[in-house]
Amino acid sequence: MSDLVNFIRFTETGLSGNIASMAYDIDLTGEEISSTNPKAPVYRILAKTPRGRSVEIGGIWKKINQNGSDYYTLSVNTGYGRLNANLGRFPGQDDDDLMAVIPWD
Repeated sequence: MSDLVNFIRFTETGLSGNIASMAYDIDLTGEEISSTNPKAPVYRILAKTPRGRSVEIGGIWKKINQNGSDYYTLSVNTGYGRLNANLGRFPGQDDDDLMAVIPWD
């Protein structure tokens, strides 16, 4: 699993993943958020600072497409700008908990 990049894996206890480009390579963890606000994220995204401190860098939102199906979007501060992305099936995988990070502007 360590050679995968640009992925999120949902687990029973939260999530883990990685986002990478030529400017950054960030391992992520996340925890579920409970909120009555329908516009609130459903997961808080965390990363480690160079000194090993856990900091919140973004979130994941659950949305509904025009066909009525659920999908997820991600927004994180990479330290080099904001990355916005959809989450979709990871290529070549049958694991429904493994999602590809698909950036968009």
